[in-house]
Amino acid sequence: MGVMTKAEYIESLRKLHPTAYMFGEKITNVVDNPRLRAGIEATGATYELAELPEYRDMMIAHSPWIDEPVNRFNLPPMSIEDLVYRVKINRALGNYVGTCHQRCTGMDCMCSLAIVGYDVDRKYGTNYYDRVVEFIKYMQKNDFTANASVTDVKGDRSLPPKDQHDKDVYLHVVEKKNEGIVVRGAKAHQTGSLSCHELIVLPTRALRKGEEEFAVAFAIPADTEGVVHVVGRSSLDTRELEGCDCGNPRYSKYAPTVIYNDVFVPWERVFLCGEVEFAAELVMRFSAFHRQSHGGCKSGKIDCMTGAALCMMEYNGTTGVSHLKEKIVDMIHRAETLYGCSLAASYEGKKEPSGIYFIDPVLANASKIHEGREMAEATRLMIDVAGGFVADLPSDKDLENPEIGPLLRKYLKGATDIPSEKRIKMFRLVEKMAMESADTISDIHGGGSPAAHRLTIFRESDLESKKKAAQRLARIEEEA
Repeated sequence: MGVMTKAEYIESLRKLHPTAYMFGEKITNVVDNPRLRAGIEATGATYELAELPEYRDMMIAHSPWIDEPVNRFNLPPMSIEDLVYRVKINRALGNYVGTCHQRCTGMDCMCSLAIVGYDVDRKYGTNYYDRVVEFIKYMQKNDFTANASVTDVKGDRSLPPKDQHDKDVYLHVVEKKNEGIVVRGAKAHQTGSLSCHELIVLPTRALRKGEEEFAVAFAIPADTEGVVHVVGRSSLDTRELEGCDCGNPRYSKYAPTVIYNDVFVPWERVFLCGEVEFAAELVMRFSAFHRQSHGGCKSGKIDCMTGAALCMMEYNGTTGVSHLKEKIVDMIHRAETLYGCSLAASYEGKKEPSGIYFIDPVLANASKIHEGREMAEATRLMIDVAGGFVADLPSDKDLENPEIGPLLRKYLKGATDIPSEKRIKMFRLVEKMAMESADTISDIHGGGSPAAHRLTIFRESDLESKKKAAQRLARIEEEA
């Protein structure tokens, strides 16, 4: 098949039967649950854009592995151009949905596994790379979506995995069989785990000798027996269920904790098992790829935020206010700096021994540090431009009430020639983009903590060349 339509994607999810809970109740119909459907629609946009003529050339590329057109979210980068397109499609989607589209994490996992699996094989004579390629071919042929299952719940942060009181706080292998392995553990912050077909599990940190059971990577269907998705709470998370005050009626984000309760994985789906020295490389590759992805999608979200601020100026009657125009410029330059840094990480990428291209990790992490600071500032600027009703706008239900609705519309009107309904809807969108914790927290912690971004920059930078440049100018080497 190669490329699915959005309608086919939605129907493909109906064939899955994941074990899922939300608000203490078991969910029997994931696809039609209003809270989850908004997230599914966001992922569905990755299929929808591939159908649209203006985006098709960006979203679709030829796969040399199956000799068919495929969605770029299932295509590891095989050129600098492919790395650049990763950023461009993420920005287009961030702009289109105004939140997380949830599909980039699986792509980031597949790219990382294709690089590291090859490196492990070269050292140990394993066949991980061939397994990864076969899995990616399967994803390409079916145009499936994968989710990254990376962040362990970690338990006592002062202790390494092997010294935890309960080792299950880091996902690990509990049994090896002739047919495969059995794993146990839990992964947190699993954005879109019920919007995907496959879960790709990676280690969450560097590991040492004696921690071989935690050095495991694999892929399994999202509805595999023993896998339990528990949807997490976030601000505004009941509004889709209530059917009002959504702000972004089409799209939203949700993030379960996923429990792996003695889950069987066949060997053909195992991509790392015990090679502890490669856990750090796998984490670094995935994190860098994902931080590059963020530079695209978050600049696209700032585009939406900037548009909302501009609309609020029009609807409030403040289009001529100079200090508000300056705030718009401040929002735009933050988006473009974030985008430019991720593009630079792409253009500075290099071909790995596997043939897959890898980005510049320093620039990718610099982009993520910028995001962690500047998304919050862009949000502040948007709220500043919009006004105080972002905090306490009366409900849609109040506006529909025949007794008070007309009065509210009268008093919520802004500019003379703008219907009050437009102003009300835009206030709601601003509220959604500013205050949905499932999305805003990822601006800081998505792809790892800010400290992890800084550590990677320090570790991956060529510090000696910087010292030598300074020493040359000071003529220190010449004098020595």
